[in-house]
Amino acid sequence: MAEISAAMVVKLRKMSGQGMMDCKKALEESNGDFEKAIDILRKKGLATLAKRAERETTEGLVVGKASKDGRIAAMATLCCETDFVTKSDDFASAAAALGDYTLACSADEGAENVLGTLVAGRKFSDIVTEIVSKTGEKIAVGDFAKCKLEGPGLISTYIHFNGKVGTMVQIETSDEKTAAGMKQTAADIAMHITATKPLSLDKSGVSAETIEREKAIFAEQIKNKPANIIDKIIEGKMKKFFAESCLIEQQFVKDDSKTVAQVLDESAKAAGGKAKINRFVRFEIG
Repeated sequence: MAEISAAMVVKLRKMSGQGMMDCKKALEESNGDFEKAIDILRKKGLATLAKRAERETTEGLVVGKASKDGRIAAMATLCCETDFVTKSDDFASAAAALGDYTLACSADEGAENVLGTLVAGRKFSDIVTEIVSKTGEKIAVGDFAKCKLEGPGLISTYIHFNGKVGTMVQIETSDEKTAAGMKQTAADIAMHITATKPLSLDKSGVSAETIEREKAIFAEQIKNKPANIIDKIIEGKMKKFFAESCLIEQQFVKDDSKTVAQVLDESAKAAGGKAKINRFVRFEIG
């Protein structure tokens, strides 16, 4: 067996970012062959990942990134088991890299697509494996979504200061001049979504199951009321439910005298055109 010097261990540590003891063991197992030692360390990460497959990843960061021209934007979550790992330099570096991978990903949704995406000849799954081998924790890409502008409009992203909640909203406008004049409003609406957690854009986006469940809850609450007014009471409660749960009907957080729809329309008109929200996504860690 080749003699494993301290210098060799330090060299492998610099190459891999792994702990000194893990590097020494890998070099001993590979008989001093650095390439084989790197493979051993990667296999260790994969084994740890498989071992941790059922563990919950309730900590992490929301990552958002837009293309230089602003016509494509993506958002994803990088998750781990503990807040301690979230604060590590390795995790922060992986989260920063994730932004590049989300833009490079050919799909518009699906964490598995990001993991298989190549950037500079390297898959994001390889980065995940490396962090797993360093931390011993399960690391996973949780949510992923991408927005693309097909015509005039803008995409705005907002990530809360704690990195745990983020929103991406896509707005279609009548022309590019209107889009340029609505950047602040788009940013404010993205922040609003982060704060209020709407279920859908409008009533059409609320599932039939959700509607029936809410009606059943309301019916139980007023079951002792006279039968002839129960339907009207439920109708009123559902109207309030939609106003609280659907983005365009919600009271705007920065001015509760207006709905989001009113704020959007007024901003578009001031910019010289029209606008509508096409889509939004909101991701939250934990």
